[in-house]
Amino acid sequence: MNNPDPVSGYSTYNQPAGPECVVRHRDGGRRVALAVCTVADTAAGLLLLWVLLFLLDANRTNVFVEFVRGAADWLAWWSQDIFTMDTEGLRVVLNYGLPAVLYLLIGHGIAARLNRV
Repeated sequence: MNNPDPVSGYSTYNQPAGPECVVRHRDGGRRVALAVCTVADTAAGLLLLWVLLFLLDANRTNVFVEFVRGAADWLAWWSQDIFTMDTEGLRVVLNYGLPAVLYLLIGHGIAARLNRV
């Protein structure tokens, strides 16, 4: 009767880390991946919402429309005027759609990589 376990089948606290630590690490990676996906989806959603509001000729003096445009301008600062076209609608679709697609691809790619770790 020299069993070091207090109850048969249960381990004590001073034993080396087992598979439980791996599960906790994987859960942390999944949470970070979910956060990355959420940020990427939100950024792309704001950009696409601005494209939609522009194409539908929304009232640009409205507070909500101003907020969406400001957020889209901030998110797409690097892609402003990549495409210069005579058609204003097509210019907005391309200049704001490109960053939306890139945010989705890069964000979901990073999240997929984090889920594999």
